[in-house]
Amino acid sequence: MATITYTSREEIEVHRFSALATIGIPLLAIFFQVYVSSRFSFLKLFDIPLMVTVFFAVSRRNQLAGMLTGCSIGLVQDALTHLPIGIYGISKTIAGYAASSIGLKIDVDNPGSRFLMMFFFTFLHDGIYFIVSRHLLGLPADWRMLHELSSAVANAIVAVPLFALMDRAKQR
Repeated sequence: MATITYTSREEIEVHRFSALATIGIPLLAIFFQVYVSSRFSFLKLFDIPLMVTVFFAVSRRNQLAGMLTGCSIGLVQDALTHLPIGIYGISKTIAGYAASSIGLKIDVDNPGSRFLMMFFFTFLHDGIYFIVSRHLLGLPADWRMLHELSSAVANAIVAVPLFALMDRAKQR
């Protein structure tokens, strides 16, 4: 006979981070994205700030915190690029909200779910980025499906060990 167990929202483990980790990890990710990937063009395929946004959002399991994390990381990233302010902010805010919502529903601590989750959120983020830049701002942008799929796979592969590394910053 199968047993069905229900977990209330209060029973879900919510992780906390030190102030140094909360500020330092996103700043390090943004620095990597803006400065290091500009020197090595093959690294532009990876979106480390998005990985950090998704990690903090699913760890905290709070939609408001996920949105604020995504918004903050995205706006700082926007400020350091030549693009209009808000493109990354909007994309990462939506990704942060969705990631924190999913963190409430599924087990996000095993490598398989982390891979699938990062694949999905990279694809979602890139789609929102395309819609905002092309249709809202009227900037020239092309949707290249093969590039977006390869970016999603590459980000998902990198996210699994990166999430395991960032797990060490969790306060128990």
